[in-house]
Amino acid sequence: MPSEEIKSLSLPVGWKCYRSPEGQKYYVNISTKAVWQRNGSFDDASCLSPQSPGSTSPARRQNKEKEIKETKITINCVTFPVPASALEQQLLKPSEWSYCDYFWADKKDPQGATVSGFEVLLQKQLKGKQMQKEMAEFIRERIKIEEEYAKNLSKLSMFPMAAQEEGTLGEAWAQLKKSLADEAEVHLKFSSKLQSEVEKPLLTFRGDNFKKDMKKYDHHIADLRKQQVSRYAAVEKARKALADRQKDLEVKTQQLEIKLSNKTEEDIKKARRKSTQAGDDLMRCVDLYNQAQSKWFEEMVTTSLELERLEVERVETIQQLLRQYTTLRHETDMFNQSTLEPVDQLLQSVDPAKDRELWVKEHKTGDLRPVDMDI
Repeated sequence: MPSEEIKSLSLPVGWKCYRSPEGQKYYVNISTKAVWQRNGSFDDASCLSPQSPGSTSPARRQNKEKEIKETKITINCVTFPVPASALEQQLLKPSEWSYCDYFWADKKDPQGATVSGFEVLLQKQLKGKQMQKEMAEFIRERIKIEEEYAKNLSKLSMFPMAAQEEGTLGEAWAQLKKSLADEAEVHLKFSSKLQSEVEKPLLTFRGDNFKKDMKKYDHHIADLRKQQVSRYAAVEKARKALADRQKDLEVKTQQLEIKLSNKTEEDIKKARRKSTQAGDDLMRCVDLYNQAQSKWFEEMVTTSLELERLEVERVETIQQLLRQYTTLRHETDMFNQSTLEPVDQLLQSVDPAKDRELWVKEHKTGDLRPVDMDI
């Protein structure tokens, strides 16, 4: 309450002198709400209480919130820098297009549902597993074709067609038919190696436990995200509670300016204490939120790098298996070529004159030619 000393002071227009609940004198500008204390500090009325979000004046609080909002934005309970200030943020692994740098935000799928960046990474892993399975099925169909081709070649090689061909041409023809049986054997070996060296590794690479591991990753990150959402809800609740307390404090402060009474002084003291407590609660909730987001961030980096490693491993493994396919294919061509070499040699030895000689010797009916009849 104003004392005789306070009343005797000559103050500028618009200023009033008061005594705080702690007995300290301070001067308030009625229009600007600015405060001057005996120790020379100059602030607004909220500086009389301990520094916390609850003790910040509405004007300063609004300016601070505006400043934060201008540099940060919260989307789906995750806080990001706005694009203008994000230029200062460096990539974790520059120039590598790493998973840990490009999957922090959520996106919409074609159906309009929200999908997190981590879910996109998981879908990539599961799609890779499906592609691997389809590749194995493709190789299986190739094996079937090879087996069927070998079977038909072997069957054809035993057909008695042109079996009565004679001479050097007959030998070449017989070798050609035999080459079909040899080629059939080559294709059977090719199909067998495809099965053991390409198809089977494709099927067994990352067995049934792979999907279980992906589910563990999914549940782990999802749980951290849920905790973050819960902490964000607590922040918003605390923010609203603080706003209500500050509004109550403003009302009581205005009442203090209009009429001074012991009751009003006591009310404003309680209101300031509650506002300070609400500010402390908000700070605690923000701290818990930041802790939850930090934990989510750390696990996202660790897990996304692991998924990146798994994808590199998958691509390199399939690359190696497909190279093995081409190697076997080249070997098959080489072996097939070798089955034709005897045929080529015999074809070069085909001699129509020799064949005529052999045939004539075997099938001649006599070498005495007819002559004219004598009378």
